[in-house]
Amino acid sequence: MSNRILGIDPGLTRCGAGIIELSNARKVSFVEVHTFRSSPEIDLAARVGSIASSIEQLIVSHKPSVLAIERVFSQSNVRSVMGTAQISGAVLFLAHKHSIPVALHTPTEVKAAVTGSGRADKAQVGFMVAKILGLAEVPKPADAADSLAIAICHAWRSFDANVQSGAVGTTAAQAAWHAAIKSASKNK
Repeated sequence: MSNRILGIDPGLTRCGAGIIELSNARKVSFVEVHTFRSSPEIDLAARVGSIASSIEQLIVSHKPSVLAIERVFSQSNVRSVMGTAQISGAVLFLAHKHSIPVALHTPTEVKAAVTGSGRADKAQVGFMVAKILGLAEVPKPADAADSLAIAICHAWRSFDANVQSGAVGTTAAQAAWHAAIKSASKNK
């Protein structure tokens, strides 16, 4: 089974799409990153369709095990929120079409996972993405770095949840510890 995660930073003008691979040791490695663009001068349906087609090509060629998307959040710029929501909807459709699970992560959650602070700025996120993935440079534009950060956030959260449950990635000692915790909670 693939441990590839496709992170999506949804946007109508610029949409980041980053792919990483998760190993059993919580190590993530860089696979590929793109920023798909659409011009405000063209028809809305063509813009959404163009970005969706590009994302679908990544899905078909890389066969990710999960799509991690930045959750749409409310802000004062309604036009920006609408574009983000439209691309998010297209990505959700693609996930359904290709039977891929979806995980939604808030911007604060992503920043905290990658930098240790939910209030980190774009430069801090980009720096940590490059450091975590062993890249010589910060991926540009910020949408590219953000898509990789979303994928990293999901990878680490899902790995940690699996370790907590004893499902994967555990040593014999960790498995024994989790079994003891479950046993103790049943005896309460």
